[in-house]
Amino acid sequence: MAQAGTSRDGSALFQKLGAFIQSEMARLSVPGVAVGVQYGGAEYLAGFGVTSITNPLPVDGDTIFQIGSTTKTFTATAAMRLVEEGKLDLDTPVRRYIPSLELQSEETAARVTLRHLFNHTGGWLGDYFDDTGPGDDARARIVERMVDLPQLTPLGEVWSYNNAAFYIAGRMIEIASGQTYEQAIHDLVFAPLRMDRSFFYPEDVMVHRFAVGHIVGSNETHVALPWGLTRATYPAGAVASTARDQLRYARFQMGDGTNPNGERLLQRATMDEMQAPTTPAGSNSGAVGITWMVNEIDGTKLVRHGGATNGQMSAFLFAPDEGFAITVLTNANRGVELHGSTVNWALREYLGLVEPEPPLLERTAEQLAEYAGRYHAALSDLDLTVEDGVLVLQATPRGGFPLRDSKPGDPPPPTRLTLHQDERVIGVDTPYKGARGEFLRDTDGAIEWLRFGGRIAKRER
Repeated sequence: MAQAGTSRDGSALFQKLGAFIQSEMARLSVPGVAVGVQYGGAEYLAGFGVTSITNPLPVDGDTIFQIGSTTKTFTATAAMRLVEEGKLDLDTPVRRYIPSLELQSEETAARVTLRHLFNHTGGWLGDYFDDTGPGDDARARIVERMVDLPQLTPLGEVWSYNNAAFYIAGRMIEIASGQTYEQAIHDLVFAPLRMDRSFFYPEDVMVHRFAVGHIVGSNETHVALPWGLTRATYPAGAVASTARDQLRYARFQMGDGTNPNGERLLQRATMDEMQAPTTPAGSNSGAVGITWMVNEIDGTKLVRHGGATNGQMSAFLFAPDEGFAITVLTNANRGVELHGSTVNWALREYLGLVEPEPPLLERTAEQLAEYAGRYHAALSDLDLTVEDGVLVLQATPRGGFPLRDSKPGDPPPPTRLTLHQDERVIGVDTPYKGARGEFLRDTDGAIEWLRFGGRIAKRER
């Protein structure tokens, strides 16, 4: 695929990208953004806005943000180093490493493997967040509590984003390495890649310049509390990092498996396996390899994994064949809209790539009524109605993040959905503009699930 620009105009493109980001910040009321781009063999970094509306400091490429679920790829990268050392295996049942593992489904507990954990096909409820204390036993304790999570679908059959699976993976890393999860990630990933501004513990973050999350409401913006996640949940989404460090990570993932000192961390074949699409992951994500989300636009392979914590949203994407990477770190809940539009801008302007929309399905209001109803998920209820011949989605938050007893936030405004080929839907209005999902039917042909935001929501009526 020919690039839209050339390496010679990398600086000019990055300036245009910065101008676009600043316009989006103003539109969406996002206080601070850090961005990093790897392009034409060069690194570009910038920061805009402030770290916090209550204690404002300027953002730059070395400001620390929470990267959320991009952490999952660090968990997998460390695990694959242990796989290469023969200390873990992708396809051996987890009970070889955690004999006491109990889940609601005994069949699942007996058969689940590390590969199931990493490709989100465990089948149990995945949005489970709990506090098992700050001690080194936090992961072991939360894994014990997972016996109470309902099994929604059979093991290996349906892709649905699963945070809780990574608590098990983090515990397996502890057992295989003989270290805490945090120390293992530091020794196996952070340190050899010279990611010296990437941390888990708030006490490590707070001695550097760092961002706090914000909730942008209809009438006001306030700082999101608590700042961090509980220690038990670290393997799913607790890395705090910088745009500079994220580009170091991107260069490694696009490289040959060696670090800047020439030390081999992974075989290139292992990294290729991680980045190979193996499990269909819905229209929102394309396919999943070993934690990485993978798709193609016009024959160009794109590998990505973003993240969301309490008021901090991030994007991370690279095109390995083009030597291109981008990371966008934001400190507001509406940052998800900003980093989505920013990545799309970058793909178009740097690589000439525009993701096509699937063909529309023409349906009458009576036909659309088949899709209407309430769909239930752990963190929100999704109500679909038909208004003026269009599907309309109203999400109602249920709480449960970042803590199990967290109160629900304000419901977002309703958004229209367009219906496309293969019963996919695409959001038309903010805050879900461009968000994708699809309806899943049971063996009798009845609609059973709406998968939206990567999670399956059960149809109730």
